[in-house]
Amino acid sequence: MFWQTSRFKVDLAQPRVMGIVNVTPDSFSDGGNYFSAGGGQRTALAHCEQLIRDGADMLDIGGESSRPGAPPVLLDEELARVLPVVRHAVTLGVPVSVDSYKPEVMAAVLDLGADIINDIWALRQPGAAAVVAAHPSCGVCLMHMHREPQTMQSAPMEGDVLPQVLSFLQQGANELLARGVDARRIVLDPGIGFGKTVAQNFSLLARQQELLAAGYPLLAGWSRKSSLAAVSSNSLASVAKLDIADRMVPSVAAAVLAVDRGARIVRVHDVRETVQALKVWLAARTVA
Repeated sequence: MFWQTSRFKVDLAQPRVMGIVNVTPDSFSDGGNYFSAGGGQRTALAHCEQLIRDGADMLDIGGESSRPGAPPVLLDEELARVLPVVRHAVTLGVPVSVDSYKPEVMAAVLDLGADIINDIWALRQPGAAAVVAAHPSCGVCLMHMHREPQTMQSAPMEGDVLPQVLSFLQQGANELLARGVDARRIVLDPGIGFGKTVAQNFSLLARQQELLAAGYPLLAGWSRKSSLAAVSSNSLASVAKLDIADRMVPSVAAAVLAVDRGARIVRVHDVRETVQALKVWLAARTVA
């Protein structure tokens, strides 16, 4: 199994770690850490390099927060945040993904040599699917999201989410195939935390292997999500106060569980710790 991207044919025989680079002032986990308005994004560039030293197999760069309630970012602002980082990242020797739903951003980063479009809207915004279909080989990750970031957690999904998520993702993939996109370019993401309750998120993890029925590699994005805080905190009242750093261990555990249930890519903030944990997982599977 492999993932065809613009410049790389990514071997998915072993799980791959996608390191998160948020070039935003307001992301829920690290907003502002790698954002410097008008400063050329120097901290973000350095962060890209550090994640690769830590063992990241690929980078995922985003210029607009998708946390619950996050306001949309104007096109020119997103381009100003993302393009300098992508321009540098494509020189580092690993696949570069860009997290955006705007077709103008997709086209701009692909022109710079980006390898993957990672879209929380699953290419449902006007013109987005056309940009991906027009590119000869870029990879694409289609994510399931219920409603949109401003309202997704105010009215989460109802009922059994597994068949709903599977149907949505399968439909999105089928629409890309109808546009002539090679199936080997497509990866699916169940969208942990995007319009789901805590119980529904963990249902997706427990039954994640059922999503493999779609026939595509899975990407899992559990890193530092509030559902992890909800089950690892001593009380519900302490969830909001749980420091982001305290979510590292639950995040790594969720990443390993996701891989054990068939995910081929995990999108994480804590690259070094996740890489170490996956080495232990892999050693346990390969012992004679």
